[in-house]
Amino acid sequence: RPWLFFHLTSQTYAPTALSLFFFNNSLFLSLSQLHLLSAFKYSQNHSYRYPSLLGLSIFTLHAMAIDCISNIASMTHHPTDEKKDEQKKLVFDASVLKFESQIPKEFIWPDDEKPSANAPELQVPLIDLGGFLSGDPVATMEASRFISEACQQHGFFLVVNHGVDAKLLADAHKYMDNFFLLPLIQKQRAQRKLGEHCGYASSFTGRFSTKLPWKETLSFRYSAKNNSSKMVEDYLVNKMGNELRQLGRVYQDYCEAMSKLSLWIMELLAISLGVGRAHFREFFDKNDSIMRLNYYPPCQKPDLTLGTGPHCDPTSLTILHQDRVGGLQVFVDNEWHSISPNFEAFVVNIGDTFMALSNGRYKSCLHRAVVNSHKPRKSLAFFLCPEGDKVVTPPAELVSQNSPRVYPDFTWPMLLEFTQKHYRADMNTLQEFSNWVQQRNI
Repeated sequence: RPWLFFHLTSQTYAPTALSLFFFNNSLFLSLSQLHLLSAFKYSQNHSYRYPSLLGLSIFTLHAMAIDCISNIASMTHHPTDEKKDEQKKLVFDASVLKFESQIPKEFIWPDDEKPSANAPELQVPLIDLGGFLSGDPVATMEASRFISEACQQHGFFLVVNHGVDAKLLADAHKYMDNFFLLPLIQKQRAQRKLGEHCGYASSFTGRFSTKLPWKETLSFRYSAKNNSSKMVEDYLVNKMGNELRQLGRVYQDYCEAMSKLSLWIMELLAISLGVGRAHFREFFDKNDSIMRLNYYPPCQKPDLTLGTGPHCDPTSLTILHQDRVGGLQVFVDNEWHSISPNFEAFVVNIGDTFMALSNGRYKSCLHRAVVNSHKPRKSLAFFLCPEGDKVVTPPAELVSQNSPRVYPDFTWPMLLEFTQKHYRADMNTLQEFSNWVQQRNI
């Protein structure tokens, strides 16, 4: 019969009961006493060690066969249903999977996308912001020239003497460590919902079924509007409880520092493109941005998977701070190159939205993250985005008869919706989005 059910009751501890039932070739066990165990499952593909059942002394075994009517549609077994069930049950628990010698097939990438060993170092300019921030016009022009060269080639550069407080940076890394060390069930209190961009995500197991990234993330929204001074703190407390209030305060301060830094960089980008110095700064002044904490646990098969797959950031500007474990790679001249960690520097790269703002002059470059078998890697990523009602259109100075418009007008929420609900971000995101926008306008 489809169902066979056993029920074991402890005569010593009345609230404790162990139930076993067999269905579709799987054996399920459950305990009603929550602090011992909520559920077990054993199947041909998965096996878990059962905790000791000490304290359940004398059991009375009741066995009963539950008669099922085979023609009930809801009881009919279909292979497609099993596939859906397995996909739903796939959970990326870093505390377990980092020790596994065999990784789930969903995390194995195609051969042509697997990580390459010993990627050469990418030569990216190191921009000293000290002179620019002190008002030195010569240093400002030199910084803008270096930025222009990098952004026309691949869109990546480093900044040092950036004005971000060293203690704030250290605290941001410390609280990131604290969060990702929490048990999975606690982190899932902030679970990211399908179609949303904020919350906790253990890989993208609920969204995709192949080429899954070997990572955990925590993402939240930041707004530079005057009435949003506690947005990050309130969001994290609401999702995780009051014990994470200090974590929320740290990331509120960190986002404010990143917003400030990004506006300075926008001034340099404007100078480098030959438009008014304040043009992009004013465009992003009340930015509505995204902050993300990335955690890449060790993987016993790092040659088979990726921490983050190849993609271009759909946002405007990314300001990344890496820990001391390498993993960032950029695709330049048909080859993957690495950008080694520099704890004193931020890695900055152009995103698709700014590529559209520059009328295609500056490049949003393909990049990815690789993992290793011995150390976790962590990074802090701030994604600068404009306010929702701002129309992304290039300034008049960048459009001419010789340089016609490359991309249609759009707003950031349109592109965000496209990447969250219709398209998995890759190197073609902006072009595919442009086609989508044009189709909607027909």
